[in-house]
Amino acid sequence: MISLPQQTLSFPISAPFYPSPWMTPNTVGWEHAYAQAKDFVSQLTLLEKINLTTGVGWEGEQCVGQTGSIPRLGFRSLCLQDGPVGVRSTDLNSVFPSGQTIAASFDRGLFYERGFAMGEEHKQKGVTVLLGPVAGPLGRAPEGGRNWEGFSPDPYLTGIAMAESIKGIQDAGVIACAKHFIGNEQEHFRQKGEGGFDIEESISSNIDDTTMHELYLWPFADAVRAGVGSVMCSYNQVNNSYACQNSKVLNNLLKDELGFQGFVMSDWQAQHTGVASAVAGLDMTMPGDTIFNSGESYWGTNLTLAVVNGTIPEWRIDDMAMRIMAAYFKVGLTLREQPINFNSWTLETNGPLHASSGGRTQQANWHVDVRGNHSSLIRRLAARSTVLLKNVENALPLSKPKLITVIGEDAGPASNGPNGCPDRGCNHGTLGTGWGSGTANFPYLVTPDVALHRQALEDNSGYKSVLSNYALNQIEKLVSRPDTTAVVFVNSNSGEGFINVDGNQGDRNNLTLWNGGDNLIKTVAANCNNTIVVIHSTGPTIISDWHGHPNVTAILWAGLPGQESGHSITDVLYGRVNPAARTPFTWAADREDYGTDILYKLNNNKGSPQDNFTEGVFIDYRAFDAKEIKPLYEFGFGLSYTTFKYSDLIVTPSDGYNQDILESSHTTTAPTLGNISKELHEYTFPENFPRVPQYIYPYINGEDPKEASEDPHYGKTADEFLPPHATDGSPQPVLQAGGAPGGNAKLWDVIYTVKTTIKNTGKLNGEEVPQLYLSLGGPADPKLVLRGFQRLSIDAGQSVVFTADILRRDLSNWDPVKQDWVITNHTKMVYVGPSSRNLPLSQVLYRTVPTGQY
Repeated sequence: MISLPQQTLSFPISAPFYPSPWMTPNTVGWEHAYAQAKDFVSQLTLLEKINLTTGVGWEGEQCVGQTGSIPRLGFRSLCLQDGPVGVRSTDLNSVFPSGQTIAASFDRGLFYERGFAMGEEHKQKGVTVLLGPVAGPLGRAPEGGRNWEGFSPDPYLTGIAMAESIKGIQDAGVIACAKHFIGNEQEHFRQKGEGGFDIEESISSNIDDTTMHELYLWPFADAVRAGVGSVMCSYNQVNNSYACQNSKVLNNLLKDELGFQGFVMSDWQAQHTGVASAVAGLDMTMPGDTIFNSGESYWGTNLTLAVVNGTIPEWRIDDMAMRIMAAYFKVGLTLREQPINFNSWTLETNGPLHASSGGRTQQANWHVDVRGNHSSLIRRLAARSTVLLKNVENALPLSKPKLITVIGEDAGPASNGPNGCPDRGCNHGTLGTGWGSGTANFPYLVTPDVALHRQALEDNSGYKSVLSNYALNQIEKLVSRPDTTAVVFVNSNSGEGFINVDGNQGDRNNLTLWNGGDNLIKTVAANCNNTIVVIHSTGPTIISDWHGHPNVTAILWAGLPGQESGHSITDVLYGRVNPAARTPFTWAADREDYGTDILYKLNNNKGSPQDNFTEGVFIDYRAFDAKEIKPLYEFGFGLSYTTFKYSDLIVTPSDGYNQDILESSHTTTAPTLGNISKELHEYTFPENFPRVPQYIYPYINGEDPKEASEDPHYGKTADEFLPPHATDGSPQPVLQAGGAPGGNAKLWDVIYTVKTTIKNTGKLNGEEVPQLYLSLGGPADPKLVLRGFQRLSIDAGQSVVFTADILRRDLSNWDPVKQDWVITNHTKMVYVGPSSRNLPLSQVLYRTVPTGQY
């Protein structure tokens, strides 16, 4: 770990924002779902509404998260399941490339295909909500343990990947969940009791308003505009208020400004209050219990009591239920969904229905094979996401080499198999995915050794492999043979903070390669003049010691490729796939060059560690540009086996744009659906009810409300402990920055259209990824920001035209005083090229743009 300058502690406060916005009936894309939800929720009793909002408890049912059911109306409980690379904790499912890996493809179509395929598999397992995709962490620090679950530290690239993934998932008939909202940028100190850290409260991510809007909120706006059905709030605090009870981020930013119509769920055990979190914008608590297997809940019984005694207004519980059911109907779900056919707590055919309490054994798993033909898709996704960073004198593609020698444990299998460690919490064999709740069980894992060996047999090439990083004497002898092509596989791993792997508590301790990988490469390169390096990792690594070695002829970053790892890298090495992927992050010469890092040490005694995001919007390539630091490989960089030429930049102003967005200056009054009885005896457990131990119910245990609540502070009125306006259901002003999904619809007006001609000047057919960057021109702005890209297929000798629209949003800055997006008077420039530091075409945007507010 490096030592960064000690942060000066500050304790910013998250401003309150109440009341929690209620759904808008005529929101574009939600109209029909709203009507269906209203019809359904109008039929519900209070207990049934509580059942929708409260999880049944950890290990209470089959899924990692599950709500209560409504048998009277034939409504099966909601099944919430990870995750970001496949269906977690089951079998006969696929493991897809990570989000970070697929981001390298810079391909909107692949983002969608991956999302749709994952949605299909979850759907066929009986899952209702797929817990992904991920925009938090965004990737503020390259050491961040879960960066691989997300896409890129660039908010524009992440936003596009989020939107297309969500469309794919929800087109498959499953609710997507955009997570973790917001500022969840490291694993250290994310929650009390984890990792052995002596803290009483979770870390606070202290983020200013401009940085929040222009960086961390940006991709969530894309998610909301794409129609995402649910958002998961995160473990951390934001400006010293827990994200899952932070009215500023949930009520103001998400539901009001971004116009989010779906429901907000807590991360597992991220809820810290009952009534306070409800009025702050939380709609569903997961997994339902306050602490795993405690049998206690902030909601359930307590939410029933809060509504009955008037602490929470009826309109708020109705809005929670409406949001959940509108998201449900929006993706085409019905009251006749197939049963859940797996059990998260055992892979055996038989097991208890309620793992938390054991009990009667019955069939738990039906072992439904949901993979379809996804293996070929996964192979294609991973190959087209492999970044070629270096290729000296056409060392690649390979063509029937005389002798190929594969080196490194990352090329081979784990001794206990690919699923040998729970939640992949180890680093043995080839690295196909990181560790934690974002993983899935491999049906198989094709290792590079197996795939390359098979290719060598087909080519009649000699083949040797040493699947160790430490058998250096043997390796030296093998790679020293004449005409040897050595392919060295190395990795660097990370994951979620509840697992410690080799001293890494989720976040990486450093950016070096694991298990002596750097020394392994240097050993091979010292003895073989054709050394090819393949890196599997969860982000950038420091490769300065060897990347420029004359015998290192090629370097490839293959990310976390999933189950088809060996096949996909072989396709690229042998030219069946001509690489066009781009690195979705910057590769630095030194770790310190990034300017951001994990907060590894406590800085507030046992209180909430204070993580001040003082760098503002300057992370990754924006920081390198601002400090004029030369990276080894810049953001957006990637080579091909062919060459391209850019010419003829044409910028055309738009003819007009929509000015009429806000239909009224105020919302409607908060609607109340149905009548709720205030008689406590109507909410007690039915006579002879067969209670399951530790299970969370909506019923009241007896007619003494204080005793039933088990809350020593029970009896306070809303006026005594809730902020002003928290229960106000009167019409509310519509924010100028809001009014539509993703924010004011004028933000998506096309202001310019840019066209550029790109010619394939090489001898091979290939693909190119032109990128469009803008300079917003202000003294506090980054030098460049990505605002467009497209992956284009171009045959040898042919030309195509790259076309990109520049939106009002792309040209805007957030004004924290006006609380609105504005286009400043500073000169705007457009740049087009193959990477963030190779931009051969540029032009001033001459058209006089609207200044000030839109």
